[in-house]
Amino acid sequence: MRTTSLKVIFLMFIMGLVTWPGIAQEEKVISLSLEDCIVQALKNNLKVAIEVYNPEIAEAQLSQAKEMFLPRFDLSLNSQNTEQPSYWWIQGAETIKTDLSQYSLSLIQKVPTGGSFTLSLNSYRTSTNQAFQLINPRYGSTLQLEFTQPLLKGFGYRISRKEIIIARNNLEISEHQFKTVLLDTIYRVEEAYWNLVYAYEDYQVKKDSLKLAEASLAKTKKEVELGKVAPIELLNAQTTVAQREAELLQAEALVAQSEDALRDVLNLPQDQELPPRLKPQDYPRYEPREISLEEALQKAFLYRPELKSQRKLIESNQLNFSFARNQLLPGLDLSFSYWSPGVSGDRLLYLNDNPFLGIIVGKEKGSASDSLRDAFGFRYKNWSVALTLSLPLSNVLSRAEYVKSRLELEKSQLALQDLERQIRLEVKNALREIKTSAKRVEAFRIAREWAEKRLRAEERKLQLGLTTNFFVFQYQEELANARSQELRAVVDYNLAWAKLEKAMGVSLAKRHIRLSQFK
Repeated sequence: MRTTSLKVIFLMFIMGLVTWPGIAQEEKVISLSLEDCIVQALKNNLKVAIEVYNPEIAEAQLSQAKEMFLPRFDLSLNSQNTEQPSYWWIQGAETIKTDLSQYSLSLIQKVPTGGSFTLSLNSYRTSTNQAFQLINPRYGSTLQLEFTQPLLKGFGYRISRKEIIIARNNLEISEHQFKTVLLDTIYRVEEAYWNLVYAYEDYQVKKDSLKLAEASLAKTKKEVELGKVAPIELLNAQTTVAQREAELLQAEALVAQSEDALRDVLNLPQDQELPPRLKPQDYPRYEPREISLEEALQKAFLYRPELKSQRKLIESNQLNFSFARNQLLPGLDLSFSYWSPGVSGDRLLYLNDNPFLGIIVGKEKGSASDSLRDAFGFRYKNWSVALTLSLPLSNVLSRAEYVKSRLELEKSQLALQDLERQIRLEVKNALREIKTSAKRVEAFRIAREWAEKRLRAEERKLQLGLTTNFFVFQYQEELANARSQELRAVVDYNLAWAKLEKAMGVSLAKRHIRLSQFK
């Protein structure tokens, strides 16, 4: 008697010290369905917001890599004036002065095979006071077309476009990584949501259990006053009420923790003194479904973004390996050039057509346009073909790059095998959890039904005076535990299916979520 009384007094003292959070207070409540939470998380979750930048960055890098095949335009201007003393009497002046002005225009275009075309125009104007000049000032123009093509080292469509291909692969990798973050976020939302549902329902079970205990306490008080039962029954009832009030407080704390977890994944403000309560709309249902291991693995290997990302990484590493191997080849370059020159200017007329007399009797005017006309008219045709072979005696750097790229390729291939093994294990574990949870649901449902029947039977016995409150309270507690366990099993069953959908990578397709929605 004394021990029981002390327990009751201690529990009631503890209950008086604890302030109840505001489930019973009037607060703002936000009612959310699971799909509402998923949409909210995909819009506002910080990890999603951070990850959405990576595909955009990779797309900008791809655009930058493609610029290597845009034509390049070069313009060069040069003006030069020189003076130097005469060192030969035939130069005809003590100080030789020369003015030179020139410009060049070039258009350079790379080709996918690794070569390049160059179309250039070079023009100049020069004048001098040196004797015995036939044309002064002189204008010159040269129109030239050059083509260079490597035949061994640097040759090939994939070799020349290496940076573009890798940038495109990186873009796809970043998109697959973004999908992985979305899959993780969806699962985190489902996990937080269903845990909150369980916390709310468990709180309700604890609350109903407390009401039963309080009703039994009120009934016992009357029976003690009437002398129908011993006073010890009143202490038992008071102890049970105090214990269930403590359990209800724990359930309230679990609700608050579950709400905070859901607020975190939804990125809702948590710095408010009294944030709005989150009330789930959906209730977990047990709907028996089946999927074979072969079908689940087939979907996982088809849809999992990590696998697609790893395969793209292997493709990039294969290209790096091919490029490094290509760089070990000797250089063999074919070059072709075709150019057309043109020259004009003021033609000097000498006495008796003898420039050695140094007597200028007239000029025939010329202009820069004459030299340009001759160059573009291909008046003078020139061409050349060359084949250049380069055999480096030592290429340590390239061999080091070759070894490095080969090791990275082998490493990524092994990583793919390991990832496939992990995914296979994830799928198996998820399927095992589904089967186990389904069996637990059935088992706890039966246990709950039997607990209800036993409690009803014990309550009838109590009415007939064939039992005591102690056994009724015990069966009430067993029923409350059975209800909580059944609910936990149903929640775990839904979470197991969510985990399987994540393991198969089908959560996005199931909800028709596309990456274009985040741009």
